[in-house]
Amino acid sequence: MASFLFDSISLLFLVFSLFSGTLSADRTVKTFIFRVDSESKPSIFPTHYHWYSSEFVDPLQILHIYDTVFHGFSATLTPEQAHSLSDHPSVLAYFEDRRRYLHTTRSPQFLGLRNQHGLWSESDYGSDVIIGVFDTGIWPERRSFSDVNLGPVPARWKGICQIGVRFTVKNCNRKLIGARFFLKGHEAASRLGGPISGINETVEFKSARDADGHGTHTASTAAGRHAFRASMEGYAPGVAKGVAPKARLAVYKVCWKNSGCFDSDILAAFDAAVNDGVDVISISIGGGDGIASPFYLDPIAIGAYGAVSRGVFVSSSAGNDGPASMSVTNLAPWLVTVGAGTIDRNFPADVILGDGRRLSGVSLYSGRPLKGKMYPLVYPGKSGLPSSSLCMENTLDPNMVRGKIVICDRGSSPRVAKGLVVKKAGGAGMILANGISNGEGLVGDSHLLPACTLGSNDGAAVKAYASSTSNPTASIDFKGTVIGIKPAPVVASFSGRGPNGLNPEILKPDLIAPGVNILAGWTDAVGPTGLDLDTRKTEFNILSGTSMACPHVSGAAALLKSAHPDWSPAAIRSAMMTSASTFNNLIQPMTDEATGKASTPYDFGAGHLNLVQAMDPGLVYDITNNDYVNHMCGIGYGAKAIQVVTRSPVTCPLKRPLPENLNYPSVAALFPSSSRGTTSKAFIRTVTNVGQPKAVYRVKIESPKGAMVTVKPSKLVFTEAVKKASFIVTVTADVRNIVLDDSGAVFGSISWSDGKHVVRSPIVVTQFDPL
Repeated sequence: MASFLFDSISLLFLVFSLFSGTLSADRTVKTFIFRVDSESKPSIFPTHYHWYSSEFVDPLQILHIYDTVFHGFSATLTPEQAHSLSDHPSVLAYFEDRRRYLHTTRSPQFLGLRNQHGLWSESDYGSDVIIGVFDTGIWPERRSFSDVNLGPVPARWKGICQIGVRFTVKNCNRKLIGARFFLKGHEAASRLGGPISGINETVEFKSARDADGHGTHTASTAAGRHAFRASMEGYAPGVAKGVAPKARLAVYKVCWKNSGCFDSDILAAFDAAVNDGVDVISISIGGGDGIASPFYLDPIAIGAYGAVSRGVFVSSSAGNDGPASMSVTNLAPWLVTVGAGTIDRNFPADVILGDGRRLSGVSLYSGRPLKGKMYPLVYPGKSGLPSSSLCMENTLDPNMVRGKIVICDRGSSPRVAKGLVVKKAGGAGMILANGISNGEGLVGDSHLLPACTLGSNDGAAVKAYASSTSNPTASIDFKGTVIGIKPAPVVASFSGRGPNGLNPEILKPDLIAPGVNILAGWTDAVGPTGLDLDTRKTEFNILSGTSMACPHVSGAAALLKSAHPDWSPAAIRSAMMTSASTFNNLIQPMTDEATGKASTPYDFGAGHLNLVQAMDPGLVYDITNNDYVNHMCGIGYGAKAIQVVTRSPVTCPLKRPLPENLNYPSVAALFPSSSRGTTSKAFIRTVTNVGQPKAVYRVKIESPKGAMVTVKPSKLVFTEAVKKASFIVTVTADVRNIVLDDSGAVFGSISWSDGKHVVRSPIVVTQFDPL
């Protein structure tokens, strides 16, 4: 005991010295997150908080204590102090707090959901399943969150309705059963001179109330109740409803208006949500620096593992940096990573040029129409100033644009903000032209002036017309809402694309879901554009992004969890992936919005969510916590790094596992580019029968072009006693003779069928340069 006290006093003296500045070289105070081995806590401390505040840091510098999905704390320190604390034998890892960003109704019907039969009826619309939404909060008064005719709150629920500005316990009900907000990391970043300012309480609420709109939209997409006579300023009229209308909602506000979301707060939300008792977590958030961190340095991956290991399904957005290759985010194999596709509804608008041409675009403008009147057309980019072509703030000359339709290039500022710049300069309207990077992907916006978005080709055409004609003129014809669009779905141009740059043995994204022009609930705090000067009020808004796709899968998971309460998160993901569709409503392969060409598994993963088939998938690929540990061993993580993720000590097998043998519902065959001659790779997979007890499945193989795929055995027989079966997929190729497509890969699939079910898994064959 004397030795222990001496060591503790010595450590406290060291910590005091650090805080006094005697050893400090870098005095910039930042927030750091520490992963601590919880089993090392000396028994003299009653709680981990007492231990951390006595032996590690001053209590006033602690922001969060983590004890469920993660063990440790976050605190404000200088980098040198943080580095010194990392030498403590109980500290497994530490990392700096990072800022994250949001990845910002016919969609349920488009997924195959119908009122009379199928997954809605068989799951009772997701009743009693609890979805936790990590976002900007919620506007609780919306009809989407009514608790009329809902039963009592599930008895297992342990959460709270946290009181804050304009938010009381009365704002929660049997639908919205919990609400919390997390801002200590955000406040520390602003207090310590970070890239953001403190919360502006004139436009934001220090509570779970949503000042941004994004959180209300995602929550109602996942689980909104039926709301009749819904529309956004007359667009998309009809009945709005979420994917799981009877599921319960718990809101965790981790993102703040104009400020983003901080890892330390997100990790605290994971801790709280799992303790509260959620069944599904929906997180439409990703990194803002374009850099994929190893799982043991990624708080979203760490928090998600802690949730998944306790049976909680976690759905995440794939990011909006497509169509660039390797742009997909949220890459951990226990996360379900969701890209975005279009639905069969659109909001067309035509640009009419003075020479008689009509160029097709989209718009959600709802003000006074132009009624065919032709206006002078001007392109500020003709001057050669990039900022003018982008219609940035204070770059337009009113004398040049007053009374004219202005062509603005997309990029560098929000699309709706460009329209406001044009309006303030006196412009009569705007044509927003996609650049090459956006391709032909069109997203509708509720502009404050007459405006239309054009694809890259038509954008170039209208700029050429404006530059080559002495008196160019144009008008815009708004056509409202059109249903029955073909083809659909189409992979959205912005949707994050593979390959997986961090863990290429795992195909990401996993699948796509509706994410373009989605109607859902909205806040009363801002207008539909989200701009401060937009004073319009609307109960619903139409948004696009993988942020909108993610809650579709969250709601789908709630329905599947309700129908199959014994399924694991991996089984639910498998059901979605192996039943996903790769065809559009023309019964042709899905295309890529950016190029118009056929899309690939790097774009859509296993395919587009198809809930009718997912409810009864036949077979599932299940994954245990130990399987994920072996996978991390296989990609070279050491035991200490893995423990940062798992919380518990681990021991990797003496023989390093092959990471590609994780029992994932897809296969990625990586061949070294230096390979000579024919090379083979084998993959082991195991399926569990969740259909009729007696079944025989036979395999169908579509080999990637230039490769050969074999599966042994080619027949799987299930009985009352035999519920699992394993098989080996062998991919053989001579990489020198394979002609890779533009994405650097070739694609195929294997499908197991018993005559009723088709259990499909994509196969990717590509080259890589080993480190």
